[in-house]
Amino acid sequence: MGKIKVATKKKDLFQGELSELIVQALLEKKGEDVTVIDLKKINHVYFDKFVICTGTSKTHVETLCDFVQETTKREAGILPTFVEGVANGEWVLLDYFDTIVHIFQPEAREFYKLESLWSDADIQHL
Repeated sequence: MGKIKVATKKKDLFQGELSELIVQALLEKKGEDVTVIDLKKINHVYFDKFVICTGTSKTHVETLCDFVQETTKREAGILPTFVEGVANGEWVLLDYFDTIVHIFQPEAREFYKLESLWSDADIQHL
């Protein structure tokens, strides 16, 4: 007997493809300074990638957040396991288990400087 393949997602997406889908969604809605931090080689980290983006206002951050969720649901059949920060719109976090999406307003991104905190990881600015 052959193995039965059970798909848990609409499309079989590898983690790299999920982050690419998220990046495309952010760029489509004019997200600024989109950055991908690959954390796979960092010891004791529970996720593989950060995708970081800047929105120009609270409304823009909310739009980016909503569009990422719509895109991942439509294209991959998945939603984030957790969403945080939508109420204030300064820093929204979308948890896709292995990929964490951070959408900041400019002041919050400058204050937290996630790229600096993870400077030993592979960082790709798009």
